Amino acid sequence: MMAGMSEDREDIAPVLAITPEARATVLEVLANESESDTLALWLEVSGEAGGAYTYDMYFQAVADAGSGDVVQSDDVLPVVVPSTSVDRLQGATLDFVTDTSGEGGLVIVNPNTPTAPTLAGLGSIPEVDMSDPFAQRVVAVLEQQVNPSIASHGGRADLVAVEDASVYLRLSGGCQGCGMAKATLSQGIEVILREAIPEIANVVDVTDHADGTNPYYEPAHS
Repeated sequence: MMAGMSEDREDIAPVLAITPEARATVLEVLANESESDTLALWLEVSGEAGGAYTYDMYFQAVADAGSGDVVQSDDVLPVVVPSTSVDRLQGATLDFVTDTSGEGGLVIVNPNTPTAPTLAGLGSIPEVDMSDPFAQRVVAVLEQQVNPSIASHGGRADLVAVEDASVYLRLSGGCQGCGMAKATLSQGIEVILREAIPEIANVVDVTDHADGTNPYYEPAHS
């Protein structure tokens, strides 16, 4: 991908790779926007959740890019990465992933994380490799099916690690410290994951629930 960039970022290689499938999906949506020929896909890091970055993707005028923002273009789809997100998105890939049910969606595969996962007491578990197709499938199911279903009480589930066919998740938001978190995992999240990806052997919650609070449920008292 060739890159056109603001003058003070000429030393930076293209930040974000986009697969052909993801590009086609974005272009299809962009074609329905008014004045589409003036717009770019803007992608930035919006925050952190569960030891991973969260993202915001939207269409905005290419001309709005400022000093320090990186503007990438392959003469088909211009992409703008705001200056505050350049380092955190360096080397990331925007992909389109389809799960076993045939449903698909855009997924950001990012080698960068806010902090390394902490899996205290669980032994040596490798950090998740987001280039692994199995991990990508898990992330796709979490983003497309699990997180929308638990967002009603402010919850979120993120993939932390994969070991063989075991999946390690961290819950955050309303699910961290929630007295119903165990039921949410076993009766909700795990069921959805196993239905979509039958080869999953175990789903393990590595959340530090003692550090969380929840406005909807009180932890069970002995």
